[in-house]
Amino acid sequence: MAAADRAIRARLPLVDLVLEVRDARVPATSAFELLHRRSPEEPDVRRLVALNKADLADPSETEKWVAFMKQRGCSCIAVNSHCRESINELLNAVRGRIREVKLGVSDCTGTVLLVGIPNVGKSAIINAMHQIGRIGAAEKGKLKHAIVSSHPGETRDISGYKVASHPNIYVLDTPGVLSPIFANDEYGPRLVLTGAIKDSLLEEYEIAQFLLTILNLRKECREWENLNLDGDKSSFADAVPTRSCHTKRQYSSDHTQDFIVRAVRQGLSETIASFQGDLGNENDLRRLVEIQFTHLQNAFRISAETTLSSSFTSSITSSSRTTISTSNEAKAANGSASENSRLVIAILLSVRPNVLLSLRSDD
Repeated sequence: MAAADRAIRARLPLVDLVLEVRDARVPATSAFELLHRRSPEEPDVRRLVALNKADLADPSETEKWVAFMKQRGCSCIAVNSHCRESINELLNAVRGRIREVKLGVSDCTGTVLLVGIPNVGKSAIINAMHQIGRIGAAEKGKLKHAIVSSHPGETRDISGYKVASHPNIYVLDTPGVLSPIFANDEYGPRLVLTGAIKDSLLEEYEIAQFLLTILNLRKECREWENLNLDGDKSSFADAVPTRSCHTKRQYSSDHTQDFIVRAVRQGLSETIASFQGDLGNENDLRRLVEIQFTHLQNAFRISAETTLSSSFTSSITSSSRTTISTSNEAKAANGSASENSRLVIAILLSVRPNVLLSLRSDD
């Protein structure tokens, strides 16, 4: 990442426009920090912020963020990289900014540097822009494809793509760069849940409990209250094989995995519906998360020996690293208990992609 950091920094003063891509679900957390830690001696950059994955974020929250950015003097646009109309709007915004820069200049060829943290959709955007840009080009040229992956860190080199004609505009795709300070207790869980960094960089317990906290605070679980398991009121445990936890579980079909999702959602909605505490109170919220983990353990017939320590859950609403010692204690437990604990975490995390479709912007 250090090499990519230097390469991007060297090109910033050479381009006409910087297109910063952020995740619309976490627009503050996904800011490209390199642009904000430039020295006063370095020249200002012309910037356009694209809030990508707007289809996964709350539209009203995204509108507020776009307005907020514009109030601060920064051009901003919400984008869905999988929607042609949205990409056309982005291309028009880029063309407009380039024309402003090139006003009165005979050579109207513009250069754009595409930057952002890992996995915010930079490559998907540049592929869509490149493909649409070729339609109106007199000389089509060779169609190029940037690597698109759900795993962060796939783009490793800076590559150029022509995205428009009249004026000619070339976009430089860059690797995602993330400052180490972002992989901490405050930002880390958000970045993991949105796929910006790998799950392995944080404790599994921390990720899962942070997800539960978000769901509780956003009251997402209440929206699942009327769900049922196709009329089957029996425990999900009846559908889980009773073989050893050391044996890798294989699910035969997507239908079974959908069943898991519905079962977890129903269980979480029941716990929050029956909870009598105040979700605005840190201690009550911590207690609810503990209840939900216990419910999941019971639903999947997980041994009570694996119940999480209450000291661990204190990390959910604070920025302390108390999770490390408790997590290490859990890892020191016997093999069976450890595997059982990981099963609960794995199942909860497996629901994450479905859950994130309904998450509001949490920045």
